[in-house]
Amino acid sequence: MTQDELKDAVAAAAIKEVRPMLGKDIVIGIGTGSTANFFIDRLAELRSDFRGAVASSEASAQRLKGHGIDVFELNEVGTMPVYIDGADEVNAHLHMIKGGGAALTREKIVAACCKTFICIADASKRVEQLGDFPLPIEVIPMARSYVARELVKLGADPVYRQGVVTDNGNQILDCYEFMIDDPVAMEARLNAIVGVVTNGLFAARPADVLLLGAEDGVSRHLAT
Repeated sequence: MTQDELKDAVAAAAIKEVRPMLGKDIVIGIGTGSTANFFIDRLAELRSDFRGAVASSEASAQRLKGHGIDVFELNEVGTMPVYIDGADEVNAHLHMIKGGGAALTREKIVAACCKTFICIADASKRVEQLGDFPLPIEVIPMARSYVARELVKLGADPVYRQGVVTDNGNQILDCYEFMIDDPVAMEARLNAIVGVVTNGLFAARPADVLLLGAEDGVSRHLAT
């Protein structure tokens, strides 16, 4: 199977997970990225079964609207039943690195407002230890150099993602050579650096369910 076929298969499995949660008054959270896009495309078939969605990026919002799905601002909605999103890496505890598409802050906010987080990914994203994928840090522009120096003190090799401005008007530092032993503790430590908006570790609020697409089908995992 191609990568796209794996992503579509896991998106189809996510639809089966989400369908029982839908209702005329239900708004759901939708993430950002290529796997989330496959989910959005399949969700279009169910657009009359639920009220709409909150998107974690402008790109996802436009894709949802293109399918005739109403998009709401998070401040208009309360707690949502489910958030569906991909990951750049995910471990056995369902801690994740996210933010390859620079939407990490909004993804983390929307995920915090949802009762269930379903992570959808292909098998290449499953890892024993987080950190091979460079960890994104969203920073206030004026603090970029300061934050980079603090990241070096922690052992990271931060690289400014040139030409990228987040939907919040901020910048991204990607941390290379930064293997993470304790994702929960490191997430808090990074967020404590002045000038950091948030970081791409999703460990304090991990996924609840992981749907993993592989050549032999889609497997369902809970945190260990």
